[in-house]
Amino acid sequence: MQEFFASEKPTLGVEWELALIDPDTRDLVPRAAEVVDMVRAKHPDIHLELEFLANTIELVTPVCDTVPEAVEHLQYALDQVREAASELGLKLWGSGSHPFSDFRTQPTSSKGRYKEIIARTQYWGNQMLIWGIHTHVGVKDKERVWPIINALLIHYPHLLALTASSPGWDGIDTGYASNRTMLYQQLPTAGLPYQFESWQQWESYMDDQAISGVINHTGSMHFDIRPAGKWGTIEVRICDATSTLEELAAVVALTHCLVVYYDRMLDRGEQLPCLQDWHVAENKWRAARYGMDAIIIVDRDTNERLVTDDVREWVERLSPLAKELGCFDELQLVLKIIDRGAGYQRQRALFEQHGEWFPAVDATIAELEEGF
Repeated sequence: MQEFFASEKPTLGVEWELALIDPDTRDLVPRAAEVVDMVRAKHPDIHLELEFLANTIELVTPVCDTVPEAVEHLQYALDQVREAASELGLKLWGSGSHPFSDFRTQPTSSKGRYKEIIARTQYWGNQMLIWGIHTHVGVKDKERVWPIINALLIHYPHLLALTASSPGWDGIDTGYASNRTMLYQQLPTAGLPYQFESWQQWESYMDDQAISGVINHTGSMHFDIRPAGKWGTIEVRICDATSTLEELAAVVALTHCLVVYYDRMLDRGEQLPCLQDWHVAENKWRAARYGMDAIIIVDRDTNERLVTDDVREWVERLSPLAKELGCFDELQLVLKIIDRGAGYQRQRALFEQHGEWFPAVDATIAELEEGF
């Protein structure tokens, strides 16, 4: 049985994965445990987690009611993590992946289940030099979870295009806006969720995974969107990690509004929209490949539209709800991302200008320090 401790309100929680960089070599540094220990010693109220890689620190908010509240917690944690990293002569890195670091030189953290994942997945598991944003939104009834998840899958390309920030890999330009997306789906429990029609179907599926031993190896299913029953939330894991807190705030606001928008449709007795599985998969690929220039499928009749045009329309549609939820200003930052360009566009432009990734790494580090 899959428990779901439903949330009375559409509460919010955010997890932001950041990595440590040597400012001279611009390479990743596996010293996250030291930084976390330093911060915890001075600020035990800050919630930090060690992640899959020993170079990675995850900033975790408490349960929040609004996006500004979550952003405030993240800013406070970011300031303390930056201070500790600076004492060690290190910088912070926020992006979907690193453009040239060699995965063979980057150890995983000491958590036992991470070592088991590596033992099981071998080559593909070893390559996971990737970082993302996970947004939790509270849901009041488990029977609402899968209809809302299936509707959210329509917006996969919107969320990914806005945050795509991983164009480089192993020293080359991959041609993708989010190479992280392509890498992560290689893990056997990662990628798109099945579009379950009920909580009962989800429970049956998870029973099968337990019987077959899959969960024993991995701890959970790592779908791009999934239920988080312990917290009573839907967890959206689509986004590349961003290099600014403002960009994070924008996509968290969009995610929060979308979940509440679809939840209220259910309140009105309306059926939620969904796309065919093959359209969802195609949209995911198009956003990973083309980012802001993706032409996406927007309905079951296979009508298509430029993703940025569709995003602009959704921002307008959701703005009244955003005012009610206290995240109107943050939602408008989505338009700023479109006008300025996503992380992959900024990194790629510098790579094309200089013929190497160092300037892109430096600029991305500076963005995390200076803001949007």
